Order: sequence, then structure tokens, then C-alpha cells
Amino acid sequence: MPFDCQPVLKGDLVELRPLCCEDYDELFAVAADPLIWEQHPDKKRCDEAGFRAFFEGSLESGGALIVIDTNTERVIGSSRFHGYDEERSEVEIGWTFLARSHWGGTYNGEMKRLMLQHAFRFVDYVVFLVGPENVRSQRAVEKIGGVRTGSRFDGSGRDSYVYRIAASDFGR
Repeated sequence: MPFDCQPVLKGDLVELRPLCCEDYDELFAVAADPLIWEQHPDKKRCDEAGFRAFFEGSLESGGALIVIDTNTERVIGSSRFHGYDEERSEVEIGWTFLARSHWGGTYNGEMKRLMLQHAFRFVDYVVFLVGPENVRSQRAVEKIGGVRTGSRFDGSGRDSYVYRIAASDFGR
């Protein structure tokens, strides 16, 4: 069965659905907060031009998801499945950001749990690439069970820490 990179996933707090062109304004309203990007290597995503490039890349990726708060039905962020590798039985989850109003609670945990449950229907491993200076994201990945297994250059030529979660360890 081929990997479904853009599922609709629903939880108690969040709903994830495929990103579409019409989501631009609402998602930019979230991304325009420079504090979201302060530890991220690409700090320009809070600017119109930087966000437009990010958004277009998200659409082109074929794996981007918009994150909606089920209580308010407002857009609160996005995430993405990327790099499905059938031979290695793995997929990456990344490019995630959430509105600061939804940090530090259970929103990221539920979003990632939904994405991991979906991914583990198809693969044995999920990978996260996190910038060395992005301590907030490192802690968030560790909180959901990610184990740092090394480092490598990401697709943009930047060094990233590699975190991995095995299906056999998920939910323990």
C-alpha cells in the first residue's frame, strides 16, 4: 500500500488536512510572529517573501498539512510528511510550526501522535531533522519519544540533528 502523504487526521484538539492555496492568509497570520522562528535557521519565514517561498515549497512537497484547532476552527500551524523511503521503511516529519498560543501544552503532542499513528501504518521508522540551535524543537521531539541518533546535512545544506522513533517503541 503506498504511503498517503496528505491524510485527514482528527483528534480532540487538532485536525490536520492537506494544505491548499486558500490557506495562505490564515497560515501567514500565524507565521508572521518572529518569535516562532527565533531558533530556526530560516528566520525570514515571518516576512511575506520568506513565508511565500516556504508556502510554495509546502504545496509543491505534496506532504504538507494545515493544523486546525478543533475548538475554535482556526488555523494554528502546519507540518509535513517528507522523504518517504519504502526500502528503508521510513518517512520524515518536519517543517512544523504552531502559533505561540498553542505552545507548551498538548497540541504538538496530539498533532505528532496523530501523524505518527498514521505513518506507522506504512513504515517502521519516523525521522525528524532539527537544527542544532533549535533547542525548543529538540525538546519537543524528545518529549514525544524521539531519540537523537546522529547528525547530517538536510536538503538545504545545513547541519541537522537526526531524531528517530521506531514503530516498535511508539506509545511505550
